[in-house]
Amino acid sequence: MRDLHSHMKECAAEAARVARNVPADRWDASTTCADFDLRTLVNHWVLYTSHGLEHRARREPLPDELVNRDFTAEPGWAEAYAAQLDRAVAAWADPAVWEGDIDLGEMSMPAVAIAGMVIKEMAVHGWDVAASTGQRFEISPEAAGYVLSVVEENAEIYRQYQGFAEPVEVDASAPVFDRALALSGRDPDWKR
Repeated sequence: MRDLHSHMKECAAEAARVARNVPADRWDASTTCADFDLRTLVNHWVLYTSHGLEHRARREPLPDELVNRDFTAEPGWAEAYAAQLDRAVAAWADPAVWEGDIDLGEMSMPAVAIAGMVIKEMAVHGWDVAASTGQRFEISPEAAGYVLSVVEENAEIYRQYQGFAEPVEVDASAPVFDRALALSGRDPDWKR
């Protein structure tokens, strides 16, 4: 649990850094996610990696007010996102939160698995936002290795629900995070 919480903190810090550097005049720009413009991508990222993460820790559903909110329309959205990430990561500092299952409505999943998927979302969508705005998303090899393990475990399920595209081919010696991105259907060398 300590390692996972450490990866969560690291990915959250990098997500906050990237958010603070998103240009305010590019909301309609295309992104690495073909179906999302930058505004849609950032709203999805903010909702699930900060609010969703905290609500999962508390075993509470996301309220409609949050699901339907345009975070990017709010002044200071990036600082608000960073503060919400801090609250979410703090909620997972309690070892008891990692135990048992979390009810997702139609099904339940182990808390550890949910946390892993959200850490993956922080990193992969963090990279999407970074790449789409001319930034880099950088995490340690250890955190990248964890993200790769989550992608490997869940890639086919994500593909079934169109959350991932088909894998992109990269060299076996590529950096670990590049391999995670490629397996999730992203080109690590994506450029506009």
